[in-house]
Amino acid sequence: MKPKPNDVILHTVTKIASIIIFTFSIDLFWAGHHYPGGGFIGGLTTGAGIVLLYLTFDIETIKKNLPIDYKKMAAFGVLLSVLTGAGSMVFGGAFLEQAFGYFNIPIFGRTELATAVLFDVGVALAVIGTAITIISSISEDRM
Repeated sequence: MKPKPNDVILHTVTKIASIIIFTFSIDLFWAGHHYPGGGFIGGLTTGAGIVLLYLTFDIETIKKNLPIDYKKMAAFGVLLSVLTGAGSMVFGGAFLEQAFGYFNIPIFGRTELATAVLFDVGVALAVIGTAITIISSISEDRM
């Protein structure tokens, strides 16, 4: 019987690093419609954090704790992005024309809300779903 490796340090460092990666990906996402960043880079960074978890822990543990069908996530992201772009056409605008306004939200105060954020959410979901699907497909093709 082969002894189980003691990966306490690896698991602990990965948990801390993944929290930092996910926090950074949220920051990149929210900066997107005012500064460089957005759905693509935020989604890619989130995907990198999930891949780090897959590499450190076994696949079954991650699938049990993150029971997500990444193919459906990618499809929903593409659908959300296309519908957000087409939504402006319903109101007589051009495809992907954004609308925004300022609203008073409790706790946050006066906040700008824009349809570009919905588009970025769709892009992020599409990127996360596609990246994790590709990585998991490659990992299943072991010789």
